[in-house]
Amino acid sequence: MSAPPLDDLAGDWMPAADLAHLPSLRNQWGQAHVNADLTSVSWLAMPPFSGGYHTGVLRVAGRVVAADRFRWAPWGVARSGTAAGLTVETDTRLGYERHAVLWRVRLHNPGERPVTVDVEQRLLAPIAHSETGWGWLYGAPWSAGHYPDHFATERVRAEVLADAPRQVQLHAAEPRHLRLGRPRPPGIQRDEDTEPMLLSTELPDHTAPDSGRVRPPAVLGSVRGLAAAPGTFRIRAVDEEHRLPAVALGPGATLSLQFRPDADGQSGVILTHGNHPDSVQLGLTDGRPWLRAGGELVTGGEALAAGRWHGLSVHIGDHGASLDAGGAVLTTEPWDGAHRWRPEIEDTAVVVADGGSPAFAAYAFATPPDRLDPLGGGAVAGWTVTVAPGGTAELGVVLTFATGRSDALRAARHTAGRFAAEHAAVADRWRATWASAFTPGNAVFSGHLPVLDGAPEGLARTYHLGVLLAVYLRNTGVSPIGPVYLTGGPRLGATTTFFWDQSEWPHTAARLDPVALRAWLLAALAQPYERCHSFDTRNLLPTGNHYAANDYALFRTVRAYLAETGDLALLPEKAGAATVLDHLRAMAYRPRSARARWGDGVLMDFGRDPWELLECVPNYRDAVVSLNAAHAGMLRSLAGLLRRLPTEDETAAELSAELSVEAARADADADALTAAVLGQYAGGGRWRIAHPEGDETIGHVLDFALVAAELADDLPEHVRAEMVEFAATHLVDGDWMRALAPDDPVAPRSDRPDHGAAGAFGAWPGATAHGLCRLGRPDLAEALLSRIHAATSGGLWGQAMEAVGGGRFRVAERGVANRDSNAGVAATEAILLGPFGPDVHRGDRRPARTSPGNNRSSIPPMRERT
Repeated sequence: MSAPPLDDLAGDWMPAADLAHLPSLRNQWGQAHVNADLTSVSWLAMPPFSGGYHTGVLRVAGRVVAADRFRWAPWGVARSGTAAGLTVETDTRLGYERHAVLWRVRLHNPGERPVTVDVEQRLLAPIAHSETGWGWLYGAPWSAGHYPDHFATERVRAEVLADAPRQVQLHAAEPRHLRLGRPRPPGIQRDEDTEPMLLSTELPDHTAPDSGRVRPPAVLGSVRGLAAAPGTFRIRAVDEEHRLPAVALGPGATLSLQFRPDADGQSGVILTHGNHPDSVQLGLTDGRPWLRAGGELVTGGEALAAGRWHGLSVHIGDHGASLDAGGAVLTTEPWDGAHRWRPEIEDTAVVVADGGSPAFAAYAFATPPDRLDPLGGGAVAGWTVTVAPGGTAELGVVLTFATGRSDALRAARHTAGRFAAEHAAVADRWRATWASAFTPGNAVFSGHLPVLDGAPEGLARTYHLGVLLAVYLRNTGVSPIGPVYLTGGPRLGATTTFFWDQSEWPHTAARLDPVALRAWLLAALAQPYERCHSFDTRNLLPTGNHYAANDYALFRTVRAYLAETGDLALLPEKAGAATVLDHLRAMAYRPRSARARWGDGVLMDFGRDPWELLECVPNYRDAVVSLNAAHAGMLRSLAGLLRRLPTEDETAAELSAELSVEAARADADADALTAAVLGQYAGGGRWRIAHPEGDETIGHVLDFALVAAELADDLPEHVRAEMVEFAATHLVDGDWMRALAPDDPVAPRSDRPDHGAAGAFGAWPGATAHGLCRLGRPDLAEALLSRIHAATSGGLWGQAMEAVGGGRFRVAERGVANRDSNAGVAATEAILLGPFGPDVHRGDRRPARTSPGNNRSSIPPMRERT
């Protein structure tokens, strides 16, 4: 048996109108996003290189051509549109393990007469080099600076179809508070906004510690004349801040004020519109006024004299922002101008030098252009093409980048000189990597996965799409620890792995790439996981706020690794200051120091911050059932592990007795915690959250999944049956499911398509299917797993699939959802474990307890490739 050809897993052509989230590009070194036109690419990141804005659009007969269809494949994305009587189809690929982008452009004439047309490709390369700032929000280059700005980038992407694009990076139209004095770091301010994390206009500061964010001081002086806040405000200290009413500064808006400096020659900030990366900001440098907005910066020539009132006025226009400082008007330049990136024409190639980093980019062509001219920060290549009736004309464009000018130019010319072969080779490399994933002793992965033997078509497709998702997110170039399986992207996380997401498919990872998983575990456990949710695998630095699920995520990943490999030698190895075994102990014993101070004092309290649990479900906090069940399972697993530990030295008998006592206590703790969890059952398959002010019932998939995974054998039959009924009728919906029951009282306040009622996170169907197997209903698990391949929007699963009606779902874009998410490999995990999955507590295999009825599954046995 062998796995299906990779070509069979490529997506179908998808109408643009059916896609909320456009396809991604990957190459095992980096990632990017295609845009709504036929050629431009945004979110290009191949660490240590990152790209800003976009790479330039294709014009046919003078007009930007919109893509009306998209087709994703692991090796690239095809886009198709029509212009001037021609069908224009492009195929964009990232060079496999290369710093390169390759575009093939085909113009087909379906008519009966020849068509002669001018074709122009704008050549932009806003690419920078940086070894730092690779957090979940990673740094990208702007005209003035290097930092993450999600929403400004998305506005630039949305403008690519305009024939006369506006400077939309400046256009933040939502109301924001005016702030006088020292600015906050960009991001949601926890002391001001404690609402659920819906991520509609702001993001948390999930940057890496080395991102270089510095809070500049306030300029001392007085401010008056603000229409939104009458009166005079004094700024007396460099760390002082005044938060004023919110105003909108969209296109056409003007903000005026008067400022009187306390001293000459000051440097710092006077006013900030909100605390966003693209915020309009006014300040002084050596007394000279400046305006910063949307990645642009302009600075005046004359300093403001102390002790006098000076009028300052900011105007936001379609094509720039201006600062009027007492009659001297400063205006920002277009982002694609030549103020940071400088182009040079070199014969039939273009080299673009970054003025802010050592990066160089080069463009070269399979067919030399008829016209090649510098334009702003890039160039424009033009061809006059005649296409015969029924004929096709083809063009090829290559972009490469490096830290040496000659290296970038040489690579671009070499690739362009054999364009057809290089373009085809990208797909061939992906096909070879795919075959290796199922081949024992292959040269790519340190393990391999089994193939399905005789599986129903839908189930087999889901299984193999999950495997492909893992392979697709594998990155061999970003980390010193070796290959890593990135959590998501491309708009986020070019080097980042979350503990939680990795833990959704640990058995699959341990079979596919045990060496990589082992290295990742040692690196992850060395992180301060009690105060972050992920880490930058390039510089091994923590990212983000704490997740309450971290302990369980890391514990169960180690547990799965040990179950699959038997590698007990991992346990005494150091990860940071502690051994792996001591990390397991600390995580499993956490309930002993975190018991709720209300009720019976047995349940573990996970705190009041919803960001640490499900982010967008405001009442999912305090003593939630899911993670209490998880910790009960961890305690039992630890007890079983302690009884298996080898004790071969001269103190073996004494050590064995100590371990036996420790294991017995862990089991006793687990039994007490299990009883407390079962006491929270609310009936109808739902569970109660224990708050200090009283219990509250909720119907969330996380409770279902973790109770079923860890405590299935402890549940009475009626509870098992009601949990199954609840999941099948309130959560599962057509081709996917919802994380939160739509009839739950909190549903209207948690409208996010990953953890709320609008859809579900990529891992939840797999976790639900595993829970159904544990509760004795593998038939329902198989039915769900056989359908979810239809929710991929022509590609692979993303972070969130949102409901569109009639049981249909699509990959969501809103809420900053990732187009790609390795959590979706949980579907493969559920099939891999099957209805007779391993008993994770005792390390053996035995059937899950079944429930009466027609519950047989046709999930087939796994087979090694032959």
